[in-house]
Amino acid sequence: MIFSKERPFLLVGAGKMGGAMLSGWMADGIDPDAVVVSDPHLAADMEVLLKRHGIRHVTSAGEDLRPSIVLIAVKPQLMDQVLPGLKAVVQPDTLVLSVAAGTPVSRFQDQFGQVPVCRCMPNTPAMVKRGITAVYPTEEVSAAQKQEVDGLLSAVGKVVWLDSEDQIDLVTAVSGSGPAYVFYLAEALSEAGRAAGLPEDLASELAVATVCGAGELMHLSGDTPATLRKNVTSPNGTTAAALDVLMSGDGLQPVMTAAVAAAARRARELAD
Repeated sequence: MIFSKERPFLLVGAGKMGGAMLSGWMADGIDPDAVVVSDPHLAADMEVLLKRHGIRHVTSAGEDLRPSIVLIAVKPQLMDQVLPGLKAVVQPDTLVLSVAAGTPVSRFQDQFGQVPVCRCMPNTPAMVKRGITAVYPTEEVSAAQKQEVDGLLSAVGKVVWLDSEDQIDLVTAVSGSGPAYVFYLAEALSEAGRAAGLPEDLASELAVATVCGAGELMHLSGDTPATLRKNVTSPNGTTAAALDVLMSGDGLQPVMTAAVAAAARRARELAD
């Protein structure tokens, strides 16, 4: 590891995403003595996690810290408050990781100079080690640092590396925001079942179990979604009747395409 008790890993912001990643790292066996969490308002579950593992907690990063890695996991609208307070602790060789949507690499290098920066886009399934994180590294990021980042992020799911920072906004629209689309699919399927005449609780249970089971089947089978869809679609059967609606010209695909485009557009607006 490139971080230690003397040059720790500093997590700035232990909210939903930062907390999920920290939980994954602790489960993966990372030395808690080499981790410091900076957050002025810890949630109760995070307080419990930090106490359980003996992780050092500070309300702000003091000048006594000399981290080798700083992970910034705060909301984009808080950057103006947070970044100036980190200038004293970010050294020329400190690796800066960001999981904030709409915050370009240039924002961090304006504050800290030409330090190595990895802009990352994880998603909330990281909470159950089933996330996927896309990473764009600047040219200052060394091979050893890339390997360290890959190891850290792999503890909470898959990792993919991007060739261009422009791809981050597109990744945000697909996988960063994507879990919400899937949750809404479960909501919509549940409501459709209720509208068809099922009791609300039963419709919800069926919808949630179906979405979870289908996701796990995709994960384990290795087949493409299209192949799995065809496998459960008998000619002229009930599934085919439903897919005739979902796959029509004004069905799910154009709606999903428009949704992803809207999310990508908003990600770009946040960066301006």
